[in-house]
Amino acid sequence: MDLQAFIVRARVLKLYRDALRVCRHAPPHTRAELRQTVRAEMEKNRVCSDKQKLRFLISEGMRRLKELQEMLDMAGTSPYC
Repeated sequence: MDLQAFIVRARVLKLYRDALRVCRHAPPHTRAELRQTVRAEMEKNRVCSDKQKLRFLISEGMRRLKELQEMLDMAGTSPYC
């Protein structure tokens, strides 16, 4: 694995861990479904090796995670309120 692939892998894993952390702050009745959705999205793109597409997927994932965090903040379920 070259350095660039290592860095991309680290960014993907960080995104996944961050998403799972945000899921913990969702209402109890939606946590399991939210975790399944995060896992399914990661698995769906697991075999992607196109560097440009990977960069897009990471930025899209970060954008969607930020939106989820903002929704949880508005709902008052986030510890960051």
